[in-house]
Amino acid sequence: MEYKIRDIISFLDQLAPPAYQESYDNAQLIAGDPNQPVKGILCSLDCTEEVIDEAIQLGVNLVVAHHPIVFKGLKSLTGKNYVERTVIKAIKNDVAIFAIHTNLDHVSNGVNKRIADRLSLLNPKILQPKKGNLSKLTFFVPEDSKNQVLGAVYQAGAGQIGEYKDCSFQVNGMGTFTPSDAANPYSGKAGVPSYEPEVRAEVILPKYLSQKVVSAMKKSHPYEEVAFYLQDLENENQEVGAGMIGELESPMDELDFLDYLKERMNLQVVRHTALRWKPIKKVAVCGGAGIFLLGDAKRHGADAFVTADVKYHEFFDAEGQLMLCDIGHYESEIFTKELLSELLSQNFPNIALYLTKVVTNPTSYR
Repeated sequence: MEYKIRDIISFLDQLAPPAYQESYDNAQLIAGDPNQPVKGILCSLDCTEEVIDEAIQLGVNLVVAHHPIVFKGLKSLTGKNYVERTVIKAIKNDVAIFAIHTNLDHVSNGVNKRIADRLSLLNPKILQPKKGNLSKLTFFVPEDSKNQVLGAVYQAGAGQIGEYKDCSFQVNGMGTFTPSDAANPYSGKAGVPSYEPEVRAEVILPKYLSQKVVSAMKKSHPYEEVAFYLQDLENENQEVGAGMIGELESPMDELDFLDYLKERMNLQVVRHTALRWKPIKKVAVCGGAGIFLLGDAKRHGADAFVTADVKYHEFFDAEGQLMLCDIGHYESEIFTKELLSELLSQNFPNIALYLTKVVTNPTSYR
């Protein structure tokens, strides 16, 4: 089967919906024709000129990177900096660039889950669940059509709560209506008041799927005019958010934990706050710049918080309540390319997949 670039994008957008990216982000197809057949995929943390060169050498025409090469609007393409040179080289050589960034950070099986898995954390959960991205759909349907309509809205993405699917609330009642002369009612006659035993059904859904779910509900519903309402919710979405927190199988001495962290994350160095001489059991993690989650890590009782890009004065903010560990931005997210490769290989087994061998880390240690 021949896959187009748009097929890969569609899969990745389901894995990490673009609606979950931060407002400043640019997670999308940055360069390339989505209708081109896929010759092969190169997975990378960053997309640089060297990565495009590697893609050309490998004969692949799609780079899937975590970090977008273009963050701000480009007003010209003259090759005056590495961003423009990378985009120019990609376009000239028909190499598409797709970025999957903060949306992959925010899903429960994304970047932070990979870090949690590297550290073998048990029962990992989102550290800071996001609010305001859920909706509730309430609709009314005849008893004999209930399963048909519920099945359609489930298929469209509603009714998923954590590890449970096909979730709904249902209550029986009586619907009333009087069809006009121009109506084509499912039951009843024009001008005659009708009474129909109905089920009131309620389902939770991701807000970004609202149009799709409502459309599926209407299409599968027997009524000419469907009574429903859609509400935005302020509930926290436990499956979407920043960072993760879990527990080590057994408590570790702080020095042993630092050695363990270096070994599991392939680190040369860890910048960290002073030792507290207390065991490490509960660990919070956030790939990339995650200091904004320090308060959440404290509130959840973390013994250590592993992240990157911590500034000098931000180390003071730990205030001895946990051990704050800065392992480096590149080091915290480099295993994302393996995550992407694994997910793509499971769903597109016939496409050639490669992990970049280019070290894109702009920071060196000695």
